[in-house]
Amino acid sequence: MPLMVSISGIRGVVGETLTPETIVKYASAYALYCNRWHIVVGRDGRITGKNVLDIAASTLLQMGCDVTDLGICPTPTVALAIEKLKAAGGISITASHNPMIWNGLKFFASTGLFLDPDENREFWRLAEQPVKYVPWDKQGKYTLQETFLDEHIREVLSLSYIDIGKIRARKFKVVLDCVNSAGGIIVPRLLEKLGCEIIPIHCEMTGIFGHTPEPIPENLTSLCAKVREQHADIGIAVDPDVDRLVLINEKGEPFGEEYTIASCVKFVLEKVKNTAKNSLKVVVNLSTTRAVEDIARHYGASTLRTPVGEINVAKKMKEVGAVIGGEGSGGVILPKVHLGRDAIVGIALVLQHLTEFGGTLSELKAALPQYYITKGKVDLGTLNPDAILKHLMADHSVSDAINTDDGLKIDFPESWVHLRKSNTEPIIRIIAEAHTKAEADDLVKKFTAKILA
Repeated sequence: MPLMVSISGIRGVVGETLTPETIVKYASAYALYCNRWHIVVGRDGRITGKNVLDIAASTLLQMGCDVTDLGICPTPTVALAIEKLKAAGGISITASHNPMIWNGLKFFASTGLFLDPDENREFWRLAEQPVKYVPWDKQGKYTLQETFLDEHIREVLSLSYIDIGKIRARKFKVVLDCVNSAGGIIVPRLLEKLGCEIIPIHCEMTGIFGHTPEPIPENLTSLCAKVREQHADIGIAVDPDVDRLVLINEKGEPFGEEYTIASCVKFVLEKVKNTAKNSLKVVVNLSTTRAVEDIARHYGASTLRTPVGEINVAKKMKEVGAVIGGEGSGGVILPKVHLGRDAIVGIALVLQHLTEFGGTLSELKAALPQYYITKGKVDLGTLNPDAILKHLMADHSVSDAINTDDGLKIDFPESWVHLRKSNTEPIIRIIAEAHTKAEADDLVKKFTAKILA
């Protein structure tokens, strides 16, 4: 597998494509991009994280940058620290939900947002330039600041609509799966402050993932079983760098990644509905559930959609002053804390929502608009993905709403389908949503057949 260089940073297999030379190349270029100024670094809990961070931090120091090292922490903690410390940027050492053999570097701008496409192009240009290190007496200063996790928790719990006392009174019984990574430090601290009884699984900081790390239902069977066994109120799962939040209801059933953002949107809009009438905005990506639009409409808010990718959502949120947004993969973005996906924010919002709702998590979901999403992919072989999407667009442009900002999305009255070509493999990904699983399944089958016809 080649090194992946994209808007999400760089990722590779450690020792194969993510080598010390590669880390030095991109860390030194990033130092130039940040004008050799102050840079925040942090890492998820994977076993190779310390080595990768040490190489990156040492390179930054030799480029003349001051470095603040947050240690093992969520990616959103790095983003928050950049803003609070007024740094020139930051690097999160993580390969997100990729397996243990992978690691990578995610690069932030001084705003605390990831580098956007234009910023990345300039950064990549610098990565191809010769490197010039500073003399011994011009090297940067290194500071270890592992206490910033507590600052992150304080920021979340200081939100005006989080009532710690009320949540504590519910005495939630929580089964927690942090895949033996960064969440295993910060999430228990948060839950303890909220008076929860915590039943941890895969919360040890071994760096050895307890299961395939992407928090999707097929990887969370032990969490589901433990919720049922312990008669818990809720199961919580986060990915290795703690920007995605996935929930399991009291029956041991997946709440649904899409419904993480849907439930948080409902909660926040209920809180702010009287403060900004007729100007409330929500931003999600094109593949996120239509339930968000239904909820927003109920509160008189407008929903804007962007191409898939956190930076696309975050930039649009900043542009329009959105009150909440995110992605259907379990990514909640609340600007009152910072403009980035954050499972710590999501956990607090969900527990407050559930507290005020008064019922169970399954009952809360039943009170939300009901949709089902099905995902598939089509191997193209030698077929041209651009020609296929162009043909499908022409086939549907008369009667249906078409969006080509990110592949091809076709909105039908009661359903939609989103087709995106992969940048790394000869495939087209298909995401379909409808009011029933059978209808969503049929849409995926229908468009798979159209592609291969």
